[in-house]
Parts: sequence; C-alpha cells; structure tokens
Amino acid sequence: MFSNILIYFVVIPLVMLLGLALCQNIKQIRAVAVVGSIALTALSIWLLVDYLALRAAGVDDPMLYVDSWEWFAPLNIHLAVGVDGISIAMLILTGIILITGSFASWEIPQPKEFFLWLVLLSTGVYGFFISIDLFTMFMFYEVALIPMYLLIGVWGSGNKNYSAMKLTLMLMGGSAFLMLGLIGIYYHSAPAGEPLTWNILEIAKNEAISVGWQKFLFPMTFVGFGVLGAMFPFHTWSPDGHASAPTAVSMLHAGVLMKLGGYGCFRVAIYLMPQAANELAWIFIILTGISVVYGAFSACVQNDLKYINAYSSVSHCGLVLFAILMLNTTAMTGAIMQMLSHGLMTALFFALIGMIYGRTHTRDIRQMGGMMQILPYLSVCYVIAGMASLGLPGLSGFVAEMTIFVGSFQHTDLFHRVFVIVACSSIVTTAVYILRVVGKLLYGPVYDKHHMTLTDAKWWERLSTATLIVCVAAIGCFPNFFADLIKFTFSPQIFTVLGLN
Repeated sequence: MFSNILIYFVVIPLVMLLGLALCQNIKQIRAVAVVGSIALTALSIWLLVDYLALRAAGVDDPMLYVDSWEWFAPLNIHLAVGVDGISIAMLILTGIILITGSFASWEIPQPKEFFLWLVLLSTGVYGFFISIDLFTMFMFYEVALIPMYLLIGVWGSGNKNYSAMKLTLMLMGGSAFLMLGLIGIYYHSAPAGEPLTWNILEIAKNEAISVGWQKFLFPMTFVGFGVLGAMFPFHTWSPDGHASAPTAVSMLHAGVLMKLGGYGCFRVAIYLMPQAANELAWIFIILTGISVVYGAFSACVQNDLKYINAYSSVSHCGLVLFAILMLNTTAMTGAIMQMLSHGLMTALFFALIGMIYGRTHTRDIRQMGGMMQILPYLSVCYVIAGMASLGLPGLSGFVAEMTIFVGSFQHTDLFHRVFVIVACSSIVTTAVYILRVVGKLLYGPVYDKHHMTLTDAKWWERLSTATLIVCVAAIGCFPNFFADLIKFTFSPQIFTVLGLN
C-alpha cells in the first residue's frame, strides 16, 4: 500500500486503464468509467476535508502531504508530490468533469478506445496538479496533451484532422518554450556548490535565480503555459480544437486542461521568479487584456454554438491570466475562483451543445429556433449556463469576476486601471452574445418542423447537467468557503517568498 494519499490520484486512473483494456462489452466499459471517476472525486473530497482539518489545527506549511521518491539520481529527478488549496480545488474540478463527461459520452462510438484515451488524459491532469517536481510536472503535462490529437482526430467532427493537428503543433510549440524555461530554472535552482533541484519548494526557498536570469526565463515559462491558457496571440488552436472535439473531450479540455495553463503560470512562472513577474507583468497584462476583449467580441459574430463557447473560453481564460498578473491576494483569489467557475460552466455549455447537436445534427443557431418548447429541460439548463457566463449574481461567474475586478482595481496607477476598465467591458459584450444565442436558439418560431419530434434529455444527461448546475450555484451562493480554501495559499509566508504584497 502507498503511504501517501496523493499517489492514488495516479494509481486509480492506471487501474481504470487496465480495467478498460479487459472490458468485453459496453456495460463493463461504462461501469469502469463511472466507478473510477466517482472514486477519484470521492478521494478528492476526502482530501479536502482532511486538508481543512489540518489547517484548522494550525498547520501552516505552504503545501501539505508532501512526499518524494527518487526517480533518476544523476539529474536529481524525484516523484515529488504535495498540494495546497488551489491544487485540491483543481482535483475536485477534474473529478466532477470526468464524471459528468462520462455520462455525456454514454453513447459514444468505439467506447473502449475512447475512454482509454480519455482516462490517460485525466491521468496527466491529476499527476500535474499533485506534482511539485518540475520534471515530473512537465512529464504529466505532456501526458495530458498527447491524447488530444487522437480524441479529436478519431472521434471529432467537422474539419477534425486539421483541428487536431493545429492544436497539437501549437501546444507542442508552447511545450518547447516551457521545456527550455524549466531547464534554465533547474540550472539556476541552487547557489553555487549546492546540488541542483527540480523541487518547486526548494527552488523558492533557495532564491538562487538572479534577476537577470529571471527576466530571461519568466517569458519562456509564462508563454509556455500561456499557450495552453489561450493567451493572445497563441489562442487560435482553441476555437478550432473545441469545435471539432467530441462532447466529453471539449468538457475536459475547456473545463480542466486549459486550467493547467493558469495553474502553471502561477505555480512556476510567478512563484519561482517574482522579481521578473513584477517587472515584466505589464507586457502580459496587455496580451491577456486583448484576450479578454477579443474573445468576447469574436463570440458575438459566430453562428456555430461550439465556436461561440470556444471564443467565450478564450475571453474567460484570458481573465484568469490577467488576474494572476495583478500580483495581489484579492485578484489572485478571483483568478482561482474564475478557474473553477469557468471549468464548470463551460463544461455545462459543451455538454448541452453536444446533446442538442446529437438531436438536431446542427450547431448553427440560424437553423434552430423554438427549442424551449421542444427541449424544455435542455433549454432551461442552457439559460442557466448563459446567466453564469454573463455574471448573474447567485452563480459562480459573478463572485469570480467581481473578485478579480475589485482586486485588479487596487492598483492606483493609470496603466492598470485603464486595462481593468477595458477588461470590465467584456461583461457587456458577454451579455450581448449570450442573449443573442438564447433568443435565436430557444425562442421564436421553430425553424425545422422535424425538430418537433425530438425528445428531451435522458436520465444520464439530466444527471450530468444537474450536477454541474449545482456546483455552479454552490460557488455563487457560498463563495466564502472557496475563498477560505484558497487563501491559505496566499499566506504571509508565501508572499514573503514571492516578494509581493
């Protein structure tokens, strides 16, 4: 038995892979996918309860459940694990989306092969969030990216081969920048004469990376992770990839995989190179500010439901990176809440789009109408998802965005405040494209008389969407719980190491 609970976040997916390989029929495949994802979610919830108990008992270490096993001695590579509030929040988010994605893929063709690749992708995601060794973190990062090519290329729709190749090439290009940045951090991870290390906590403690090297390495790591976070101008893979991906892949990709970008920017780029972050943040504030506004305006002119949601994701993920670069507690807390909020609501959007497309065989809003009277359950769910996206109070989008804008406005200089106002304008634009889609899709006359024969959501579709809606409402109604979970990460000790305020 393993002594550290975190290892089970990798062991369970590996057992799922073995179980799927041995499955003989569709019922067994579904059982392995659902039971395994429920086990991972239950484990993350248990971890949350125990973590909060340790914090309440006065344990104030930056990360808990820290452990390390030597892997490759010549380069001091370890399988080192540890989590804080942010990591646990991301683990819970991954589990929820994996469960709901499994139900949303209940009738996927070639289910055995599909779930094998989907579980392999989730293995990389889980491993990434628990790793505190840069090398193993990068390894799991690549494990999470590689299955995307086949999941889109084989099970996707539309121009899927082009989309899969474009996504793979752009993300691999970002990985090249990231790899160079991580190698540079490793060779400057300790003072002269002391052993080099990949361990994030040890590197932060050593403070051995000079300001000059920080300025050189920070852009590499931020861009490397920022590509996955759909940062302008490296965002173009995202709309095409989402538009061609099958439902569960879009849910996991937009809901979780893109969060690896924001998480990595905070955990590696800013945490390990704070001086460079302070001095160079303005460059990336401009780029992420453009992402926020450009993504929202681009969504306004799309007619394909998936492209609308994909460009919306560019805007919302840009807001995550924008908030992280504000380098203060309030904005960063908002960034993490936005990661959770966007992960849940965009997974809900893609699940609903997949369900509607499976019935109407079109995603063009110009070829649909009157869906509220034909598919009332799915239509109401779509309205709820839209209201969360545009920031309706009581849902997750409102508390996340308000926290970001309040924290960002704490900067008193003209540059920051101008860009905060620009980013705030995206709220209005978001309302425009959400209400446009709701009006065209759900109301008005029925476009196609054959749509009158469509049936509403089945039980597994209702379970999937209801779960996501409850989670979106929980963040909106009980934001203090999630803020308290996150705040331990931004303790005075951590900000002393970061050199921030």
